[in-house]
Amino acid sequence: MTPLLAALLWFAEPAPLDMPRAEAYLMRTSTGRMYLEDRFDELDLWTAKTVLGRWNDEDGRTFTLAKIENEAPLAHDAAVTRTTYEAAAARLDPKDEIRRDYAFALLSPLPLPEEPERPRQKPRGYRDVAYLHGTNTASLVCAFLPENPRVWHLAIWDLAEGDDMEKSKETFEEEFLAKREELFGKNLPSEADAKKRAERRADKPGRRAAKPSERELLRADARHSVTNYASWRVTDAEEFSVLDDLPQGEGFIASLTNDLSRMRARYAKTVPSPLDGSNVLAVARIFRTRGEYLAALDDNDVEGMEWSAAYWDPLRRELVAYLPDGGEKELLKTIRHEAFHQYLSYACSMISASPWLNEGYAQYFEDESATDWGIEVDLEVLAEALPAIMAMDYGDFYSGTDEERRIKYRTAWSIAKFLEDGAPKVRFDPFKDVKRLYIEKILEHRDRRTATFEAFGTKENLEKFVAEWKKFWEKE
Repeated sequence: MTPLLAALLWFAEPAPLDMPRAEAYLMRTSTGRMYLEDRFDELDLWTAKTVLGRWNDEDGRTFTLAKIENEAPLAHDAAVTRTTYEAAAARLDPKDEIRRDYAFALLSPLPLPEEPERPRQKPRGYRDVAYLHGTNTASLVCAFLPENPRVWHLAIWDLAEGDDMEKSKETFEEEFLAKREELFGKNLPSEADAKKRAERRADKPGRRAAKPSERELLRADARHSVTNYASWRVTDAEEFSVLDDLPQGEGFIASLTNDLSRMRARYAKTVPSPLDGSNVLAVARIFRTRGEYLAALDDNDVEGMEWSAAYWDPLRRELVAYLPDGGEKELLKTIRHEAFHQYLSYACSMISASPWLNEGYAQYFEDESATDWGIEVDLEVLAEALPAIMAMDYGDFYSGTDEERRIKYRTAWSIAKFLEDGAPKVRFDPFKDVKRLYIEKILEHRDRRTATFEAFGTKENLEKFVAEWKKFWEKE
């Protein structure tokens, strides 16, 4: 049985497209200003901009659509910024068969056949339609060049077991090619529209066209990842883009975006960074269900996070979450936690900060009013273990039984709580610069233990910190 393809596109589950994988570079201007610069593999950027969407149905079929506007990169340079890539990107000439076929080969899951197969009758509105799957019967691969716009597209339909290829081609031609403009009209501008946009972008005498910033290009990539999915929305703020498919979630997402802006200011004030973050955009992707969330984990090859309610993905620069059974209030707490991880990653130029700071302050911001450990603690034992916990890497911090992990997490929270509520009251405020120095030292040394020790300055000052921490919690 072959389903109606139009129904697949509108009623199957859309799969949000992957954000390109970033590599962080710590840059310094001639005036000493430091900032994070993200660089990418050109092929990753090209693919992220070329693929329009992907849909899965419950029987295991997947439909992928791409629009090949720009030439695919011949050499995969892993050190280009978005602005560099945009400036160098060249439009694909539809008549350039070599560059066209190279792009097809990069996108297709199958090797290109020596001779493509054409439909018996070319559909109206197309200059060319070619099937590229050869004798394979598991996936339908079709390249097509519409009359308007004159841009090559590639459709890949991975079929379910038992689907008939010839019937699938008939369905594809009748339910997709004939209805393409109805399904994807907003991504198929006329040539006149394209010409007008080009004219607006062109330099005029005495005036240069404004170039989009890295932040705006990242925002465009985030929006592109869901733009063809009817159930998904994008809510933008100056420093944020929130993508969601929550049912009737407009009000909550608007308040969440406002809260994230407020919380980001709190993060920056509490744990300051010397980096200029004006080119940074915090992206959050929120799924309607846990099933969607887990499917995204699997698609992105994120391992060991199946237990999680949310996570920050520093490689793809996005915070990922889903609406839990506890509803919007629980989701808000979770996002405040993960959004601090997101902030701290940018504040440290994507150098992973120590668990005591990263997990401690994430819990602190999750609920700033919390005063209860939530577990039974022995302060004498914890005071002796505190320096070791503060020196831990993530492997040691996450190791042990569930109860041992809970103790380490809450100990990290207790450090953050003390630094905010107790340390400023200690005579001469000896720990006021610990957080600022930690960020500076991890940027300098790229080593968590060194940063922790140098943030306190001396062994004696660290010992004093432990003693004052213990006094604070004995009174609580």
